[in-house]
Order: sequence, then structure tokens, then C-alpha cells
Amino acid sequence: MDKFLIKGPCKIKGQVLISGSKNAALPILASTILFDKTVTIKNLPRVRDIDTMLKLLKSLGSKIQFFNNKKTVKIIKNKKQKIFVPYSLVKTMRAGILVLGPMIAKHQKSITSLPGGCLIGARPVNYHLSALKKFGMKYKIKKGYIYANSKGQLKGANYKFSNISVGATENSIIAASFAKGKTILKNCAIEPEIKDLTNFLKSAGVNIKWIGKRTVRIIGADSLKEIKYSVMGDRIETGTFCVAATLTKGDLLIKNFNPKLIQTELNLLRKTGATIKTSKNEIHIKGPKKIKSINSIVTKEYPNSLATDLQAQFMVLLCTANGRSSITESIFENRFMHVAELRRLGARIIIKGNKAIIEGQTEFKGAELMSSDLRASVALVLAAMVARGQSVINRIYHLDRGYEKIEDKLRKIGVNIKRLS
Repeated sequence: MDKFLIKGPCKIKGQVLISGSKNAALPILASTILFDKTVTIKNLPRVRDIDTMLKLLKSLGSKIQFFNNKKTVKIIKNKKQKIFVPYSLVKTMRAGILVLGPMIAKHQKSITSLPGGCLIGARPVNYHLSALKKFGMKYKIKKGYIYANSKGQLKGANYKFSNISVGATENSIIAASFAKGKTILKNCAIEPEIKDLTNFLKSAGVNIKWIGKRTVRIIGADSLKEIKYSVMGDRIETGTFCVAATLTKGDLLIKNFNPKLIQTELNLLRKTGATIKTSKNEIHIKGPKKIKSINSIVTKEYPNSLATDLQAQFMVLLCTANGRSSITESIFENRFMHVAELRRLGARIIIKGNKAIIEGQTEFKGAELMSSDLRASVALVLAAMVARGQSVINRIYHLDRGYEKIEDKLRKIGVNIKRLS
């Protein structure tokens, strides 16, 4: 099992090119189930979750052709499509549930395994099932599988999500795109990755319009046209590198991402003392000599709050600040799993329910560490970068699920990091 060896402290300098967004690409790839014609997707990140989704599509009957070092895929549909999604293909990836909506919309039946992924909270699929049921889907759950069907084509519906859910919003938008008639979805998640999905479907001929902050109107299409589409840059990778530059008191130019999509995080970094200049698709960030604490940060749904996928990275940064800070996690109930490992490096963090109280002025010291989930893993990498001495990070397969060649990118900007097999 691979691990990282990192020798610190390191200071970042140079430039980094942001990869395509994993969280945008996964629902877009799932939605290709609706197509009869060829779909070409560009700017895909080379990460394990994308490989898993492509294997899943292949198992259902799609032909996959790779171009441009696998960053571009052409998806060609065979006439015979399967409807079974085995546990073996979704046990490491929550996004496997995203094929349920398009399969019911396209084929009126599906046998889909309940998903796997990171152990960072319940992430119940009931939000997905409740919404799809409104379109006419019937289902039962048996031995870890969702057995679903509908009598004929799904029908458009008016539906308000009881809780804001990214995955359920995506699944419902995809299903509604092929349902008969008009759908109004209210209380939707509105992350940039969801807007990328609606832009993709709109390009394919679906009549989609956002008619309120969290309300979208969709008129289902009878067929979708052949298209080529480039996935947006990765918002969480961008935020991670912004934190890295601030943490190491570095000087970093970040390319291939629209800074308007992470304004909240950039403003928080400015509060810690970072100097940030932005242009159309670039962010130039310089870390301060002394990092300032932030009294209170709360993770909430996009926009206007810190993204939960950047919570662990910001916690590392605040460990080195000049005073006490706090982070309240309101999205997932089990997302402080990295705290125990950060304590091994010297962090002083007290957990009170869903709130972490972070004592600043920590001088991290190298240690052997264990990754627990995707974003916690990268937080340990950040901490090891500024720790004195050598750190070993085990179980980095979590990182490979969501960060494309992160050790290569870090090495090019000054981090002493090696992958050990």
C-alpha cells in the first residue's frame, strides 16, 4: 500500500495548473447514460473516482475511448445497455448513486448497489430516493441494493428538498432532463459543480433555467444531441493550494480556475494575512510572515461559507496562527477524523460536539500518520509540509481518489515529497 514520505519544513514557490473538477465530472459522466449519441468530455482529472465511474459506465454497455493522456474521453453507447450496478464498482465511491436517476429515466429500471466512499457521515440516500419517487420511481432496498423501476417514462414534478443535498440535486436534475413535461426543483444545492452539470445538459438540448437562487425549472427532452464539453477546474484543489501557499509563507500562481467561485475562502485567507491578486482564471497568493487567527468559521452550503471539503485544510492553517480559532462543521457529523492525527504532529485542538477549538502557535513535528478520508489526507500532507523533520502518511489511496498527481505538483513548487510503494 502506497505512502508519502515528506521532509519539512517546506516553502512553496512557483506555479501550479489546476486539474479538472472531480465533483463536476462525476455527475456529468453519470448523465451520459441518457444519451444515444456520442459524448466527448474534456479536462477530466486523472483520479481514481473518475476511473471507477468510467468502469461503471463500461460495465453498463458504453464504449470508452481515451485521448490526450486520458484527460479526454469519448463515450459511445451500445444499443444493449445493462441495468445492474454491482457493489464492487461503487464500494469506494459515493457518486455511484448518481447513475440511479439516469438509469430509471432512460431504461425505467435499475438494480443499484448502495454506495461506499469516505467514512465522514451518514450521507443518506433517502434524499435521492424521495425526490426520484416524486417522478414516478418505485423501489425497495434488499441486501444492500436498490431495486427500482417505473411504469413507463418518468413524469415531471414539483419537488422541494427537505434538506439541501448536492448529490440528490444532481440525481434529480439528471432524471428530470429526460422526464416527460416540466419539473420545478426547489431548495436545490447550487455549488458551481451543479451549475456545470446544468450547463452540460443545456448544451445537449435540455431546457434548463434557474428561476430563483435555489430553484431550477427543467423541461424534459425527448433526445439529447452529440456534444463536446470541457469540465470546470477543481474548486477544492484550488482551495487546497491556496491554503498551502498561505501556510508555508509561500508565493504561488494558480492557473486554470475562476477565482469568483471561491471568494469566501479567499476572503478568509485574506483575514489570516495572505496577499491575494486575481484575474480571469488565475490566483496569485503570497503567505504572510505571521498567520492571524480567525475567531469563528462555520461550514455551510455554498455560497457565503467555508466549503466543508476545505475544513480540514483550514484547520491545519489555523493551528499555526497567532491565537485561538474555531471551526464549526455543520454539514457532516463525523468530519473531525483528522484531528487525532494532527495531534500526533503537535496540534492542540479540543472537540466539543461539531465545534473544533484550535489553539494557535503550533510548531508541528514530523510523525507517522494514517489517512482516514480524502480531504483529511491532504490536510495531513499540508501539516507535514511545515512540520520539522520527517513524516510518513499511510493509506494515501484516499488522496488518489480526488487529487491528480498531487506529489508531482507539490514537488515542482518546492515540497520534499516522495511516494513509497
